[in-house]
Amino acid sequence: MEARAITRFVRLSPQKVRLVVDQIRGKGVEEALNILKFVPKRSADIIAKTLRTAVANAENAAAEKRERIDTDGMRITRIEVGEGIKLRRFQPSCRGRALPIRKRSSHIYLEIGG
Repeated sequence: MEARAITRFVRLSPQKVRLVVDQIRGKGVEEALNILKFVPKRSADIIAKTLRTAVANAENAAAEKRERIDTDGMRITRIEVGEGIKLRRFQPSCRGRALPIRKRSSHIYLEIGG
């Protein structure tokens, strides 16, 4: 059984989120949650929440089919971080100019299976 979860419009740049995602790619669900618990990055909590959502989706799908499922034995089969929208802001600069500021966001796609 496979399940997936998508978190969109996370107000972190994709590069910062990928640093944490690379640490848990291909790991088991329980191991990945333990790793994320001790990673001192802001994106670790968001990724952990997405992972718990995917586990809940798998349990819900199994309950609808009246099957038993072992979510602890599941592994992360696919996890990707895509680029979301960029909020464009401008900061005043010298000589009457304005310098652009791009506030980036991310989309997290996660699939578990086992």
